[in-house]
Amino acid sequence: MIDVHSHILPGVDDGAQSEADSIAMAKAAIEEGIDTIVATPHHKNLRYDNYREDIVKNVSILNELLEAHNLPLTVLPGQEVRMYGEILEDLEKGEILPINDSKYIFIEFPSDSVPQYTEQILYDIQLEGYTPVIVHPERNRELLQNPNKMYQLIRKGALSQVTAASVVGKFGKKIEQFTHQLIEANLTHLIASDAHNTTTRGFHVRDAFETVKKMYGVETYYMFLENSQLLIENMNLNRFEPSPIRKKKKKRFGLF
Repeated sequence: MIDVHSHILPGVDDGAQSEADSIAMAKAAIEEGIDTIVATPHHKNLRYDNYREDIVKNVSILNELLEAHNLPLTVLPGQEVRMYGEILEDLEKGEILPINDSKYIFIEFPSDSVPQYTEQILYDIQLEGYTPVIVHPERNRELLQNPNKMYQLIRKGALSQVTAASVVGKFGKKIEQFTHQLIEANLTHLIASDAHNTTTRGFHVRDAFETVKKMYGVETYYMFLENSQLLIENMNLNRFEPSPIRKKKKKRFGLF
C-alpha cells in the first residue's frame, strides 16, 4: 500500500520531531500494510518553510536510516504547500516540490477559509502543466459550510485527497459526514494518512480503506488504491464526473 501524505521527516515541521519518532512512524506504517510513503512536510504555512532541495536531501537521509534498521519502507519526496500568491514564481525558482517530481502539487488551504485568489492560482498551476491536489478539504471550515465551492474547484480541474482518519470519524461526526459526501459526489480522488505521529495523529489507513470497501464497494476501494500508485508514477488518476453536494433538508415538525 502507498501512503501519499505524511509528516515522517524528523525535525522539519509538526510531524516527527526526532529520528526515533520517524522510526516509530515507519514501524506503524509497515504494520498498516504500507510499503511506500511520501514525505510531505509543510511549506509556507506561516510556521514552517521546507524547500525542495532540503526535502530531497532529508528524504535520502531518512531512507538510509530505515535501511540501517532493516525497515522495509521506501520514502519518496513531496511537499504540502499552503496556498499563497507566489506559488508560480517559486515553482519556476525550483522551491516547490511536486509529489515524487510528478505533475501533482499538494495544496493546503488555511483551516478556516479558502483564499479569494484560489481559483486563479489553481488555474495558473494547470496552465504550467501541473495538477493541483487539494489536501484534506473535509477539514476546511469554509468548504464545510459551502460544499458547492469544492464542486467548482474540482469541476475546473483540481483533484483532492481526504484524510484516512476523517473517513473513520477521528475528527468528529461533521467532518466524517462531509468526507463521505465528498466520496459519494466524486469530489475526492485519494485517501492518505496525513500522519504526524503514532499517538494523536496516526495512520488509520487500513481502517479507512476497509470502510470504503464496505460502504462503496470493491470498485471504489480499488480506485483509491490505484490512484495512489498512479500519483507517484506521474500518470493520470481515475476520476469520475463530479456532482454538487446537496444539503439535506431539515425535517419540520408541526401540529396537524
